[in-house]
Amino acid sequence: MARDPLWEDMFTQHAWGRYPAEDLVRFAAQRLGARQPRSDTRVLEVGFGTGANLWFLAREGYAVSGLEGSEAGLRRAQTRLDEEVPEWRTAAGEGSLRAGDMCEPLPWADARFDAVLDCDAVTCVDHASACRVYADMHRVCKPGGWLYVRTPAAGCWGEGTGEPAGHHAWRCAEGPFAGTGAVRFATEADLDELFAPWERVSVEQVSRTLQNRQKLHVEWVVIARKAAA
Repeated sequence: MARDPLWEDMFTQHAWGRYPAEDLVRFAAQRLGARQPRSDTRVLEVGFGTGANLWFLAREGYAVSGLEGSEAGLRRAQTRLDEEVPEWRTAAGEGSLRAGDMCEPLPWADARFDAVLDCDAVTCVDHASACRVYADMHRVCKPGGWLYVRTPAAGCWGEGTGEPAGHHAWRCAEGPFAGTGAVRFATEADLDELFAPWERVSVEQVSRTLQNRQKLHVEWVVIARKAAA
């Protein structure tokens, strides 16, 4: 799947979120916080955008890596890390942030990372491709390592508006995902296929109202683990 130039334009022309979601902060505290030294804990984010999550994790002392389809997003993430967390390269090493297509094999060795993350990125590819992406994230995760995913759920505002774009996917005409290309709204049944290689530990939904409580934004938050060797 070719990288969508839409995101190059968006990350070049618009301000973007600078801080991680509360659920990601909680995941890091609960699943990774006890590891010492933190610089030995490697975390990969697939589709890191402008790098808010990696910035937070680097500030916490973790060794961060990431793949991003937009060169503009990568530049913004790298610049912020260099300016605000200059020691991040010592832990992560050169070349830890890379531009690339998540639908291609991830350019890291097997069992390299202690945790792998997807925060509303893999939703932009079709269901079959998403299954392959999560399987490849499983490959690069260490035995006993963690997966954190936040992804739009069926019933979220925007689903069913605009143009259909495949299995439970829409180019939304309304809501927070309008203008962001194709977005999948996963059903509970979809999760079985998406996370088949993983041992799911926690599956939750987070929601909030929008438009003065007239609309509902709903996402899955999935925490899973790779079986220990």
